[in-house]
Amino acid sequence: MTRRPAAPRPFPPSSPFYGRPEPVVEQYAVGDRVTHDAHGLGRVVGEEDDAVIVQFGPEHVRVRSPYSKLTKL
Repeated sequence: MTRRPAAPRPFPPSSPFYGRPEPVVEQYAVGDRVTHDAHGLGRVVGEEDDAVIVQFGPEHVRVRSPYSKLTKL
């Protein structure tokens, strides 16, 4: 006789595992100071539809939305 795997139990509505909230997309403005996981400290120097241009020292980097590695200071 083989056992069946147990059916997954539903999460109650108050559970933190119930559904996944949509990530909040941070808004950046020209002049905001930011930090990036790979590039370090920088300043927003330009905006586009789905990206921001950040100056990290002498280098300009285009960072696309949802900005998972970019944090506003």
